[in-house]
Amino acid sequence: MNVHTPRGLAVLASIVVTLLGMGLSFGVLRMYGVATPLQAYALGALGLFALSLLVIYSVIERFIYQKVRIIYKNIHRFKSTKGRAQDVRMDEDVMQKVQNDVMDWATEQIEEISLLKEQDSFRKDFIGNLAHELKTPIFNIQGYILTLLEGALEDPDHNRKFLMKAAKNVDRMATLVEDLDIVTKIEGGSLEVDLVEFNLSDLIQDILEELEPRAKRHDISMAFLDENLNEVMVMGDAPKIGQVLTNLMSNSLRYGKTEGSTQVRLYDMEEQFLVEVADDGIGMSEEHLPRIFERFYRVDKSRSRNAGGTGLGLSIVKHIIEAHGQSISVRSTPGKGSTFSFTLAKA
Repeated sequence: MNVHTPRGLAVLASIVVTLLGMGLSFGVLRMYGVATPLQAYALGALGLFALSLLVIYSVIERFIYQKVRIIYKNIHRFKSTKGRAQDVRMDEDVMQKVQNDVMDWATEQIEEISLLKEQDSFRKDFIGNLAHELKTPIFNIQGYILTLLEGALEDPDHNRKFLMKAAKNVDRMATLVEDLDIVTKIEGGSLEVDLVEFNLSDLIQDILEELEPRAKRHDISMAFLDENLNEVMVMGDAPKIGQVLTNLMSNSLRYGKTEGSTQVRLYDMEEQFLVEVADDGIGMSEEHLPRIFERFYRVDKSRSRNAGGTGLGLSIVKHIIEAHGQSISVRSTPGKGSTFSFTLAKA
C-alpha cells in the first residue's frame, strides 16, 4: 500500500480511526458490563471503516490533492513547450511526482539563467570589442581630415599622403563591416553553402599564386607540398573554402618570421582529405588555443591590430568549415609556429 497516493493515505487513516474507535467503544461497553456479540462488533468495525474511508478520502481529494493538482498543472504548463498542462492520476505518487518535477524545473531554470548570464557577458564583450576595433580607424580618419582642413590640404607634400592614410583606414573599416556581415549571416543560418565537386589542388595553387607578391614582401616562402596531386576532388563550396584557405595563409604571412616558410599539406583519410596550413612563425601558447576561433579574440592585441587583422577571420573560418559538416583544429608552439588543420569530404 502506497501511502503517498490519496487512496493509500485514506485507507491508512481509516484503519487508524477504526482501531481507535472500536477500541474506545469496546472499553466503554465493558465498563458498563454490556456484552456485544462478535458479529455485531465486526459489523460496526466495518461500518466505521467504510464511513471514515469515505470522509477522509473526500477531504484529502477536495482540500489537499486538488490544490496539489493545480500547483502541478501550473508547473507543468511552464515546463511544457506547447503550453498544455498534464494531469495526475489518483493512483500515482503525486507528492513524489510533484517533488521530482519541481526539482527538474528548478534545475532547468538554473541552467537557463546561467546561459542567459553567459550570453549577456558575451554580448557585452562583443560590443566592447567592436567599439574598440572601430575606434582606432575612426580616430585616425578624423585626425587626417582635421589636419588637411587646418592647412595641409594646400601642401602638396602632405595632402596626398594624408588622404591615402585616411583611405587605408576606411578600407579597414569596410573590411571589418564586411566580416561582421559574414559572421552574422553564418550564425543566423542565412548564408547558404553550395556543395559541389571541385578540384582542391587547383584552388590551392590559385591562392598561392595570388598571395605570392605579398609573401615576397614579407620574405616568406610558400609551398604546396602535394602539388604533384593533379586531382584532389572534394565536395564543398569552392569560393568559401577559398576564403578559408586565403584567411589561414594570410595569417601565416602576417605572423610569420622573416625568411620563414608557409606550407600547405594534404593527407588522404579514406572518406576525407585533411588540409594543413603550417608556418614557422611566432606561434601561440597553449592557453590561447581554446579561444582562438572566438570573435575578436587576439593573442597579442597590439601586434594583431597593427598587422591589420579584424579579429574575425578565424571565427569566419570555423563557421564555414562547420557549415560543411567538417571540423577544424589548431596546434601551436611559441617561437616555432602554428598549424591549422581542417577536413573536407571526398567527392
